[in-house]
Amino acid sequence: MFQRTIAKPTEVVGIGLHKGESIRLRIEPLDADSGIIFYRSDLGRSIPLSPSAVIDTRMATVIGAPDGYISTIEHFLSALYAHGIDNLRIVLEGNEMPIMDGSAVSFCLLLQEAGIRTLERPKRFLKIRQPVEIREGEKFVRLEPSEEISFDFEIDFDHPAIGRQRFAFDFTLSSYMEEIARARTFGFAKDIQYLQSQNLALGASLKNAIGLDEHKVLNPEGLRYSDEFVRHKILDAMGDMMVTGHNLLGRYRSFAGSHDLNHRLTEKLLADVANYEVVALEQIRSPQYERCFA
Repeated sequence: MFQRTIAKPTEVVGIGLHKGESIRLRIEPLDADSGIIFYRSDLGRSIPLSPSAVIDTRMATVIGAPDGYISTIEHFLSALYAHGIDNLRIVLEGNEMPIMDGSAVSFCLLLQEAGIRTLERPKRFLKIRQPVEIREGEKFVRLEPSEEISFDFEIDFDHPAIGRQRFAFDFTLSSYMEEIARARTFGFAKDIQYLQSQNLALGASLKNAIGLDEHKVLNPEGLRYSDEFVRHKILDAMGDMMVTGHNLLGRYRSFAGSHDLNHRLTEKLLADVANYEVVALEQIRSPQYERCFA
């Protein structure tokens, strides 16, 4: 399997979650070994993707600098992870990604519209060599060695519409599209009201998130999956792992994980070369990994 980019530039316009402004997103192909690069066209500033570029994880994954950042990149990065994209330029005219419908499916369709182009360099994975964990009380995120690419997430919310949910997912692109991509972000009405009073979440609506009051889901159409909440957490985790710039070969596990814990996990992973090795797919010598992205 070889590195991937897109076949042609493609763009879309959507609303930003926090400012509620219209944002134009354009994706452009890049050559092999270029990596994933975000570009603020209004500032003329590039932000190469890496854990060291992350500056905030409180409400979303944010990269850049205080005077030039891009927020809420995790849903888009999740779609890149699923499609095995290694090299791409993401051009934005504002400081956040459009939220679309609150899931990753619109970004998947954007990539499919652009088409996938293979490049003449082997695709490289980060192969997990030994367990790496970040723990905060009962909460944890963990990477483990495995010959499979898998995600296992559990949540426990004191809310009648959520409760305790767990979902384990063996990655392939087709199963991602069926089981993960359409899972939407979610928020509580009481929190949205406070955030909007602080000029945040101004673009949030029941069109781009699951809303909950103290008792129930507010969206008239209901949920897309009975356990949509935990599936969205896996969607987020895949995007946060993609901040490394590579697909991972290993197992991700979490209880009550967050963007912050995920970010600290990628930092800890890359801080010690004993934790991982960069391997070309041809070194893995198994056709199943290429089929994952078919």
